[in-house]
Amino acid sequence: MNELELTKAIARVLDKKKANDIKAIHITEYSIVADYFIVASGTSNTHVKSLADDLEYEMKQQGVEPDHIEGRATGWILLDYGTVIVHIFTPESREYYNLERLWSDAQTVDLGDAVTGD
Repeated sequence: MNELELTKAIARVLDKKKANDIKAIHITEYSIVADYFIVASGTSNTHVKSLADDLEYEMKQQGVEPDHIEGRATGWILLDYGTVIVHIFTPESREYYNLERLWSDAQTVDLGDAVTGD
């Protein structure tokens, strides 16, 4: 699975689990940390934790495990899949950190049918 396929697979899982406002940002030209960021929101700390747990489980079923996870007890959980870093926020934390603004020079990825937007 290449980086874009991984990005879309992660977005599909988050969408299926009712994450809000899922965005993918192609950061290759701007960072050596990863190729893509995915930013999504849960409705509460409990929902954020559930999204992270479900994502970790679903991706393991596809043979993909995170290299690192941070922030399990906060309003922001980061799952590092190497070339793809996933940020799951509460609405308040997402607004405060505003990663989309920080990475606004980077290209937003069209997730196509990976997310329904429901």
